[in-house]
Amino acid sequence: MSVQVAKFTVEQYDRMIEAGVFPPGYRAELIEGEIVEMSPIGPRHAACVGRLTRIFSRLLDEPIVWVQNPIRLDDRSEPEPDICVLKPRADFYGESLPTPADVLLVVEVSETTLDYDRRRKLPLYARALVPEVWIVNLTDERIETFAEPAGGDYRHHADAGRGEEVSARGVEVLRLSIADILG
Repeated sequence: MSVQVAKFTVEQYDRMIEAGVFPPGYRAELIEGEIVEMSPIGPRHAACVGRLTRIFSRLLDEPIVWVQNPIRLDDRSEPEPDICVLKPRADFYGESLPTPADVLLVVEVSETTLDYDRRRKLPLYARALVPEVWIVNLTDERIETFAEPAGGDYRHHADAGRGEEVSARGVEVLRLSIADILG
């Protein structure tokens, strides 16, 4: 006997949210047509997102810092990365959600979700041609950077720890100390 999992489109998922299908505070994202419950945010995760938001907001003039908000990758995926750096738009994406063409950088902060972020979300971002992704590995205190998507993967991968720096390829002013990110 096989079990069928319902697959949803972004439009169906958004209508469910608008209709109040999910309880208040329910954290989920649509990944390849599946509604995936998101892990609770712990204090280290929240602090890292807060630090990055503050740093990015100070360093960036034009790009928009988009924090734990959805981006529409395709008709079946609407993830909610921890932070995105987006191209500026006068409506601040109020008319429609950002798409991969709008994204300069995605940052996923991982404490309990590292395997999921690496195996499920990273290939999804690569297939959508998101130009650059950082995975902040809180457990090992490392930042993994991925750039140049091609063929469903990233051609460039680097890994940095305390005492090192990380820089965004598409946003020149983002050159950060790993210690500043991790606290």
